[in-house]
Amino acid sequence: MTHVSHELHDEFPADAEILHKLKVGDAHFAKLAEQYHDLNREIHRIEAGIEAASDVRAEELKKERLSLLDEVSAMIAAAKAGATT
Repeated sequence: MTHVSHELHDEFPADAEILHKLKVGDAHFAKLAEQYHDLNREIHRIEAGIEAASDVRAEELKKERLSLLDEVSAMIAAAKAGATT
């Protein structure tokens, strides 16, 4: 299994400044980013064999991570749209 980094700065490399601004200026975004980070770390530990989990559990965690990523992506897009208006 490959261990591809899924950290937010890796997922959105062109949006580092927006990510930073949202993390420090939006409490909801900061909470989402923290949840994403914790979930991503748990998935990485499972994939690396450090923690045991069933395939079903691993897939559930990945789906949850993807859902958080979708929400983060939407917030980044909204911040970009707000910056251009």
